[in-house]
Amino acid sequence: MVHVAGSVLDPDLGDHVCLPFDGERERMTVTRVFTVNGLLRRVKVVIMTHTDTPERTRTWLAPLVPGFAEAESAGRIEILACADTHFTDGLLDPARLRTGLAAARDRAGGHGVYALVDASWGLGDAPGHAAFEAAVNELFGEGWLAAVCQYDRGVFPRDALEEAAAVHPISPEQALLRFARAGSGLRVWGDVDLTNRPAFASLLRPLVRQPGEVVIDAGGLGFIDAGSAQLLATTAMARPRGTTTVICRAPMARVLRLIGADQHLAVRRADDD
Repeated sequence: MVHVAGSVLDPDLGDHVCLPFDGERERMTVTRVFTVNGLLRRVKVVIMTHTDTPERTRTWLAPLVPGFAEAESAGRIEILACADTHFTDGLLDPARLRTGLAAARDRAGGHGVYALVDASWGLGDAPGHAAFEAAVNELFGEGWLAAVCQYDRGVFPRDALEEAAAVHPISPEQALLRFARAGSGLRVWGDVDLTNRPAFASLLRPLVRQPGEVVIDAGGLGFIDAGSAQLLATTAMARPRGTTTVICRAPMARVLRLIGADQHLAVRRADDD
């Protein structure tokens, strides 16, 4: 397991992070540090607010971030309301969020996007919220977006927090998983266990619909538990026979053999390449 509490506020492009926090002061500190780090990385910073209005956020954030006014004027910082990014006529609209983020990417001029999201927009619908977070994981495989989703421990029930963390590939105190699209397949690295297994499942799900051969390059995985490895077999079983290949190191190849996954997919050793 990798503990990432110090790095989640300076994520790599492609990271989708769940960050629980305690109280208003911590929320504001996270927003400040994230914004400063985004400016240092020369990416576009998009702050999506729900607890505060964009105007109030700007009022308290601007004095805390050196060069804030100039950066906002240059389009390097945008502060938006979740009502205008996640919803249409009061209904959750994943397509609107995707379109808005893609537009931010275009305005970023190739520098990438850092998005900080106040996740309290999803209060009252924990299953729907978690399903939404899982569905957008696919977007991060393109490598131009990093997002930190802020969850207030004071308003989210513990079970809702745990469910949200599990569908994020990265969260403090859980295994860390990174991924990228690789042609028609997927490349994953880090670790997969019970803590982020639902996130791993969400990355594999789109591959079921992918035509032709699919290669899942897991050579960078340091650990995968048997339950998560079984998801690879399930994915292969849902696809045409003989069209799924997993590249992995010897320990993972042994796990796949032990659970019988090699009956449904081709296993290629990473150290044989």
